[in-house]
Amino acid sequence: MRTITVTINVNGVPVTRTAPGHYTLLRWLRDEASVFDVKYGCGEGVCGTCTVLLDGTVVSSCSVLAAQVDGSTVVTLSGVGATGFTELQEAFVEHGAAQCGFCTPGMILTASELLARGERLEASGVRHALHGNLCRCTGYQSIVDAVLSVSESVHSG
Repeated sequence: MRTITVTINVNGVPVTRTAPGHYTLLRWLRDEASVFDVKYGCGEGVCGTCTVLLDGTVVSSCSVLAAQVDGSTVVTLSGVGATGFTELQEAFVEHGAAQCGFCTPGMILTASELLARGERLEASGVRHALHGNLCRCTGYQSIVDAVLSVSESVHSG
C-alpha cells in the first residue's frame, strides 16, 4: 500500500501526517490528525455531515482525497469558534437551530461561507445554500431564521 505525507493547516495549526494514498480528507482528519468534530455521514458527499472549509470554500471532506489538498488550509467547526461563540453560533442557540448537533458543524460552516460573501440574504437563498446539509431534527426553519438574523444584524448596523 502506497503511503503519502500530507501537510494541511487545520484550524490554524500545520499538521503533517503520513497515511495511505487512498485516504479521504475526512479519514485523514479523523484518523491521522485527531480532528473529531468532522463526522462521517453518508460517505457520498450528499449529507453535509463531513463539511469543512477548504481554503475558504465549503467541501464534503468525504469526497476529497487528502493527497489532493496537501498544502491547503482546512477549517472545521472548532476553528470557527476557536476564541468563543461567533454571532452565527449564538444565533443557532437563540433560534433553537441546533438540536441533536449532528448536522450543526456543516450548517455553521456552510452558513459562514454564505455570510462571508457580504450579501443581504433572503430565506430562499439560505435554503438553497444549505441544500447539501441534511437535518432530521429542526425542520430547517429555525436554521434559516438563525442565518437570516445574522445577515440582518450585519446589514442593519
